[in-house]
Amino acid sequence: MSNDDDQYGGAGGYGEVGGTGQTRTRLPDPPADPYGPVRRTPRTSRSLITVVGVVVLLIAAIAFANSAPDTPSDPASDKPPTDSSTAATGANPVTGKSAGIPKGFAHDEQGAQSAAANFAVALGSDGMFKKNSRHALVEAIFAPDVAARAKAPQDEAYSADFLAKMGLDANGNAPQGSTFVTRTVPIGTRVESYTPTRAKIAVWYTGLIGMSGTKSTDPVRTLWGTWTFELGWIGEDWKVIDETQQDGPAPVPGDVPVSTSDDMSKAIKEFGGFTYAR
Repeated sequence: MSNDDDQYGGAGGYGEVGGTGQTRTRLPDPPADPYGPVRRTPRTSRSLITVVGVVVLLIAAIAFANSAPDTPSDPASDKPPTDSSTAATGANPVTGKSAGIPKGFAHDEQGAQSAAANFAVALGSDGMFKKNSRHALVEAIFAPDVAARAKAPQDEAYSADFLAKMGLDANGNAPQGSTFVTRTVPIGTRVESYTPTRAKIAVWYTGLIGMSGTKSTDPVRTLWGTWTFELGWIGEDWKVIDETQQDGPAPVPGDVPVSTSDDMSKAIKEFGGFTYAR
């Protein structure tokens, strides 16, 4: 997989604002990190699959912005959106599943968008951190030849050493009393190109990643990104041929108080993730 700049920490974020007529708004400092002393860590990220056999996986603590400047107005963004870009859309959900994710998407633009959104959810899940479920997800989502090439490099990337850095054991399990979370939540999709046999779909998403627990040093953080999938119509369904990710677009952080580790762990366990998007 390729990344644009440092995923979740490179291009696409809000930059510094200065100059005549421009102002900056200082947001209130959030309360102390409920999982321990306040720490400022570099923004890093996760890259989940390289479909050409080279796996780049960079996951670590993601810094939570305590303040952010206003962004200069972009003339292009001042244009009123069309109804199709803002309205909720989608036909009835598919009925089939493979490895716990939907299959049998419609052979049209909407079906390709639905497939891409669901693939982002699956590849951003904690199932990717356990070998058996990771292999099942890859086989269900990627074109057969791509999946076959990806497994070994992925297994090497998700090494015991890497999992330990995430606070997980060699099997991808969180310590007793802690809850590991990694979720991708699609916000919307955009068709970059489409033919009946090939489609390129961008998925704008938000997400969560981190460890919830009283001893956690990597509390759950939010992230924003755009995941772009190249899909092929293979075996009567859409399959991933290639994919890339980039940071943002990201909104200004809100002022909602940070939850305690107990509240976060409870929410993660009680609020199940979606299995069908769009």
